[in-house]
Amino acid sequence: MTPEDPHPVLGDRIRGMRKRRGLTLADLAARTRLSPGYISQIERNLAQPSIPALVALAQALEVTVQWFFSGPDSAPPDERGYVVRARDRLRIDYENGIVDELLSPKLSAEVEMILCRLPPGSGAKEAYSHKGCEVGFVMSGALELWVGPRHFLLQAGDSCSFASTEPHRYRNPGTVEAVILWAISPPAF
Repeated sequence: MTPEDPHPVLGDRIRGMRKRRGLTLADLAARTRLSPGYISQIERNLAQPSIPALVALAQALEVTVQWFFSGPDSAPPDERGYVVRARDRLRIDYENGIVDELLSPKLSAEVEMILCRLPPGSGAKEAYSHKGCEVGFVMSGALELWVGPRHFLLQAGDSCSFASTEPHRYRNPGTVEAVILWAISPPAF
């Protein structure tokens, strides 16, 4: 899957899991504090969710965000669970052009690695939290990070670490794309 040809299966996965859980749009909206109309648009692939919205949907559906990563699993059988080729990365496209690519094998049980691309000015507008801890490394660009009441500005080469249970959000304050490598353990995100 390439950025020019993303597979629009995120909505299908959300709708399928919602139905397997026996939830209506109104039920899921109540659990996530998102509007039924917004969830319906995401399910029909007419809207891309924000990062906090996808975290809320994952928590309400009792899955990890990792479960939503979409794309074909074209790895040879002897590589599955061990190797992720650049051409085979699973991805999530969020609103505002943010893209997360899963770098770790999908079935990794202890840690997941995500390559996040943030266009200039994009980021999570609302803080969110989940279990686990995160380590981030700014590969290029700049990252503005809020963890609880603390605020940080990171540049290329800087790194950070925090408990994911603390409300956090981030954005790219720069004029060029920011590329961040995240490691999250356990893969609750």
